[in-house]
Amino acid sequence: MVDRLANSEANTRRISIVENCFGAAGQPLTIPGRVLIGEGVLTKLCRKKPKARQFFLFNDILVYGNIVIQKKKYNKQHIIPLENVTIDSIKDEGELRNGWLIKTPTKSFAVYAATATEKSEWMNHINKCVTDLLSKSGKTPSSEHAAVWVPDSEATVCMRCQKAKFTPVNRRHHCRKCGFVVCGPCSEKRFLLPSQSSKPVRICDFCYDLLSTGDMAACQPTRSDSYSQSLKPPLNDVSDDDDDDDSSD
Repeated sequence: MVDRLANSEANTRRISIVENCFGAAGQPLTIPGRVLIGEGVLTKLCRKKPKARQFFLFNDILVYGNIVIQKKKYNKQHIIPLENVTIDSIKDEGELRNGWLIKTPTKSFAVYAATATEKSEWMNHINKCVTDLLSKSGKTPSSEHAAVWVPDSEATVCMRCQKAKFTPVNRRHHCRKCGFVVCGPCSEKRFLLPSQSSKPVRICDFCYDLLSTGDMAACQPTRSDSYSQSLKPPLNDVSDDDDDDDSSD
Protein backbone atom coordinates (compact mmCIF):
# COMPACT_ATOMS: atom_id res chain seq x y z
CA MET A 1 0.00 0.00 0.00
CA VAL A 2 2.83 2.40 0.88
CA ASP A 3 4.46 1.77 -2.49
CA ARG A 4 1.18 2.55 -4.29
CA LEU A 5 0.81 5.83 -2.42
CA ALA A 6 4.42 6.95 -2.88
CA ASN A 7 3.87 8.72 -6.20
CA SER A 8 0.19 9.59 -5.84
CA GLU A 9 -1.02 13.16 -6.17
CA ALA A 10 -2.94 12.90 -2.91
CA ASN A 11 0.20 11.93 -0.99
CA THR A 12 2.23 14.71 -2.61
CA ARG A 13 -0.47 17.21 -1.73
CA ARG A 14 -0.64 16.05 1.91
CA ILE A 15 3.13 16.34 2.35
CA SER A 16 3.12 19.78 0.74
CA ILE A 17 0.50 20.92 3.25
CA VAL A 18 2.70 19.71 6.14
CA GLU A 19 5.69 21.57 4.67
CA ASN A 20 3.69 24.78 4.41
CA CYS A 21 2.50 24.47 8.00
CA PHE A 22 6.13 24.68 9.18
CA GLY A 23 6.86 27.72 6.99
CA ALA A 24 10.23 28.79 5.65
CA ALA A 25 12.03 27.69 8.84
CA GLY A 26 11.12 24.03 8.28
CA GLN A 27 13.13 21.64 6.13
CA PRO A 28 11.62 20.37 2.86
CA LEU A 29 9.83 17.06 3.35
CA THR A 30 8.90 16.04 -0.20
CA ILE A 31 11.27 13.43 -1.63
CA PRO A 32 10.65 10.53 -4.04
CA GLY A 33 9.18 7.50 -2.28
CA ARG A 34 8.20 9.29 0.93
CA VAL A 35 4.68 8.65 2.18
CA LEU A 36 2.76 10.40 4.96
CA ILE A 37 1.36 7.57 7.08
CA GLY A 38 -0.49 9.58 9.71
CA GLU A 39 -0.47 12.54 12.07
CA GLY A 40 -1.79 13.62 15.44
CA VAL A 41 -1.19 15.47 18.69
CA LEU A 42 0.83 13.67 21.37
CA THR A 43 1.91 14.86 24.81
CA LYS A 44 5.70 14.99 25.00
CA LEU A 45 7.31 14.76 28.44
CA CYS A 46 9.70 17.71 28.40
CA ARG A 47 12.21 18.72 31.04
CA LYS A 48 9.90 21.20 32.77
CA LYS A 49 6.44 19.79 32.14
CA PRO A 50 4.43 17.73 29.62
CA LYS A 51 3.62 19.67 26.44
CA ALA A 52 1.40 19.04 23.41
CA ARG A 53 3.33 18.51 20.16
CA GLN A 54 2.12 17.81 16.63
CA PHE A 55 3.62 14.60 15.22
CA PHE A 56 3.76 13.40 11.61
CA LEU A 57 4.70 9.82 10.80
CA PHE A 58 6.19 9.17 7.36
CA ASN A 59 7.43 5.82 6.06
CA ASP A 60 11.05 6.88 6.71
CA ILE A 61 11.01 9.72 9.25
CA LEU A 62 9.12 10.98 12.30
CA VAL A 63 8.57 14.75 12.38
CA TYR A 64 7.25 16.85 15.25
CA GLY A 65 6.94 20.49 16.16
CA ASN A 66 5.40 23.06 18.48
CA ILE A 67 1.77 23.91 17.81
CA VAL A 68 1.35 27.62 16.97
CA ILE A 69 -2.07 27.45 15.30
CA GLN A 70 -3.88 24.10 15.38
CA LYS A 71 -3.72 22.37 11.97
CA LYS A 72 -2.33 25.53 10.37
CA LYS A 73 1.05 26.48 11.75
CA TYR A 74 3.91 24.73 13.59
CA ASN A 75 7.48 25.70 14.44
CA LYS A 76 10.70 24.19 15.85
CA GLN A 77 10.62 21.28 13.44
CA HIS A 78 12.39 18.08 14.54
CA ILE A 79 13.11 15.28 12.06
CA ILE A 80 13.98 11.79 13.32
CA PRO A 81 15.14 9.07 10.88
CA LEU A 82 13.08 5.97 11.65
CA GLU A 83 16.00 3.63 10.94
CA ASN A 84 17.49 4.76 14.24
CA VAL A 85 14.28 4.52 16.30
CA THR A 86 13.41 1.98 18.97
CA ILE A 87 10.17 2.24 20.96
CA ASP A 88 9.23 0.81 24.36
CA SER A 89 5.89 0.93 26.12
CA ILE A 90 5.59 2.80 29.44
CA LYS A 91 3.36 1.69 32.30
CA ASP A 92 0.42 3.95 33.13
CA GLU A 93 1.06 6.04 36.24
CA GLY A 94 -0.97 8.87 37.69
CA GLU A 95 -2.39 11.21 35.07
CA LEU A 96 0.19 10.23 32.47
CA ARG A 97 -1.24 7.27 30.57
CA ASN A 98 -0.93 5.55 27.20
CA GLY A 99 2.76 6.36 26.85
CA TRP A 100 5.85 4.98 25.19
CA LEU A 101 9.52 5.86 24.78
CA ILE A 102 10.94 6.99 21.45
CA LYS A 103 14.65 6.19 21.64
CA THR A 104 17.39 7.21 19.19
CA PRO A 105 21.18 7.55 19.46
CA THR A 106 20.93 11.36 19.56
CA LYS A 107 17.78 11.98 21.60
CA SER A 108 15.21 9.94 23.52
CA PHE A 109 11.95 11.01 25.09
CA ALA A 110 8.52 9.87 26.29
CA VAL A 111 5.22 10.63 24.58
CA TYR A 112 1.62 9.97 25.58
CA ALA A 113 -1.50 9.45 23.47
CA ALA A 114 -5.05 10.40 24.43
CA THR A 115 -6.31 6.79 24.43
CA ALA A 116 -4.97 3.25 24.60
CA THR A 117 -6.22 2.60 21.07
CA GLU A 118 -4.34 5.63 19.74
CA LYS A 119 -1.18 4.48 21.52
CA SER A 120 -1.48 1.02 20.00
CA GLU A 121 -1.99 2.43 16.50
CA TRP A 122 1.00 4.77 16.78
CA MET A 123 3.30 2.05 18.10
CA ASN A 124 2.17 -0.49 15.50
CA HIS A 125 2.65 1.93 12.62
CA ILE A 126 6.06 3.08 13.86
CA ASN A 127 7.25 -0.49 14.34
CA LYS A 128 6.00 -1.44 10.86
CA CYS A 129 7.83 1.48 9.25
CA VAL A 130 11.07 0.71 11.12
CA THR A 131 10.88 -3.00 10.23
CA ASP A 132 10.27 -2.24 6.54
CA LEU A 133 13.15 0.25 6.40
CA LEU A 134 15.63 -2.12 8.04
CA SER A 135 14.48 -4.97 5.80
CA LYS A 136 15.08 -2.91 2.66
CA SER A 137 18.45 -1.54 3.79
CA GLY A 138 19.75 -4.74 5.37
CA LYS A 139 20.81 -2.75 8.44
CA THR A 140 20.42 -3.92 12.02
CA PRO A 141 18.43 -2.03 14.67
CA SER A 142 20.37 0.62 16.57
CA SER A 143 21.77 -0.73 19.83
CA GLU A 144 22.81 2.63 21.32
CA HIS A 145 20.27 5.16 22.55
CA ALA A 146 20.52 8.50 24.27
CA ALA A 147 19.20 8.63 27.81
CA VAL A 148 15.67 9.84 28.44
CA TRP A 149 16.05 12.94 30.59
CA VAL A 150 14.42 12.80 34.01
CA PRO A 151 11.99 15.76 34.24
CA ASP A 152 13.09 18.65 36.44
CA SER A 153 10.04 18.22 38.67
CA GLU A 154 11.22 14.77 39.80
CA ALA A 155 14.33 16.11 41.51
CA THR A 156 14.42 18.61 44.36
CA VAL A 157 17.97 17.53 45.21
CA CYS A 158 20.86 16.25 43.08
CA MET A 159 20.24 12.65 42.01
CA ARG A 160 23.92 11.79 42.42
CA CYS A 161 25.19 13.38 45.66
CA GLN A 162 21.67 13.41 47.21
CA LYS A 163 22.69 16.54 49.09
CA ALA A 164 22.64 19.64 46.93
CA LYS A 165 19.21 21.28 46.91
CA PHE A 166 18.14 23.09 43.75
CA THR A 167 17.47 26.82 44.08
CA PRO A 168 17.41 29.80 41.70
CA VAL A 169 21.18 29.93 42.22
CA ASN A 170 21.96 26.21 42.31
CA ARG A 171 20.42 25.21 39.01
CA ARG A 172 19.52 21.83 37.56
CA HIS A 173 21.66 20.16 34.92
CA HIS A 174 21.20 16.90 33.01
CA CYS A 175 23.83 14.23 32.49
CA ARG A 176 23.86 13.40 28.77
CA LYS A 177 24.74 9.78 29.47
CA CYS A 178 22.30 8.68 32.20
CA GLY A 179 19.72 11.48 31.98
CA PHE A 180 19.77 12.19 35.73
CA VAL A 181 19.13 15.66 37.16
CA VAL A 182 22.36 16.72 38.84
CA CYS A 183 23.98 19.76 40.45
CA GLY A 184 26.82 21.75 38.93
CA PRO A 185 29.62 20.29 41.12
CA CYS A 186 28.46 16.74 40.25
CA SER A 187 28.54 17.47 36.52
CA GLU A 188 31.60 19.59 35.85
CA LYS A 189 33.18 17.00 33.55
CA ARG A 190 32.73 16.78 29.79
CA PHE A 191 32.99 13.67 27.62
CA LEU A 192 32.70 13.11 23.88
CA LEU A 193 29.55 11.15 23.00
CA PRO A 194 29.81 11.09 19.18
CA SER A 195 26.21 10.02 18.65
CA GLN A 196 24.97 13.13 20.47
CA SER A 197 27.47 15.86 19.63
CA SER A 198 30.72 16.61 17.87
CA LYS A 199 31.91 18.34 21.05
CA PRO A 200 32.31 16.97 24.60
CA VAL A 201 29.03 17.22 26.52
CA ARG A 202 28.10 17.52 30.19
CA ILE A 203 28.02 14.25 32.12
CA CYS A 204 27.89 13.44 35.81
CA ASP A 205 30.96 12.33 37.76
CA PHE A 206 29.59 8.79 38.10
CA CYS A 207 29.23 8.31 34.34
CA TYR A 208 32.55 10.05 33.69
CA ASP A 209 34.43 7.60 35.91
CA LEU A 210 32.79 4.62 34.18
CA LEU A 211 33.31 6.00 30.68
CA SER A 212 36.94 6.82 31.45
CA THR A 213 37.58 3.20 32.39
CA GLY A 214 35.75 1.91 29.33
CA ASP A 215 32.78 0.55 31.29
CA MET A 216 30.21 2.06 28.90
CA ALA A 217 27.34 -0.30 29.71
CA ALA A 218 27.41 0.33 33.45
CA CYS A 219 26.25 3.93 33.10
CA GLN A 220 23.27 3.19 30.93
CA PRO A 221 20.02 4.58 32.38
CA THR A 222 18.38 2.38 34.98
CA ARG A 223 15.03 4.19 35.00
CA SER A 224 13.60 2.84 31.74
CA ASP A 225 10.00 3.11 32.78
CA SER A 226 10.05 5.63 35.61
CA TYR A 227 9.67 8.82 33.60
CA SER A 228 5.89 8.85 33.95
CA GLN A 229 5.18 10.69 37.15
CA SER A 230 1.97 12.45 38.12
CA LEU A 231 1.49 15.70 36.23
CA LYS A 232 2.96 18.47 38.29
CA PRO A 233 3.07 22.23 37.80
CA PRO A 234 6.47 23.52 36.68
CA LEU A 235 8.75 24.49 39.52
CA ASN A 236 10.01 28.01 39.92
CA ASP A 237 12.44 28.87 37.18
CA VAL A 238 15.46 27.06 38.57
CA SER A 239 16.24 24.98 35.48
CA ASP A 240 19.30 25.52 33.38
CA ASP A 241 17.74 26.24 29.99
CA ASP A 242 21.19 26.58 28.46
CA ASP A 243 21.70 22.93 29.39
CA ASP A 244 18.87 21.79 27.08
CA ASP A 245 19.18 21.25 23.35
CA ASP A 246 15.87 23.10 22.99
CA SER A 247 15.19 25.54 25.79
CA SER A 248 11.45 25.43 25.18
CA ASP A 249 11.42 21.65 25.24
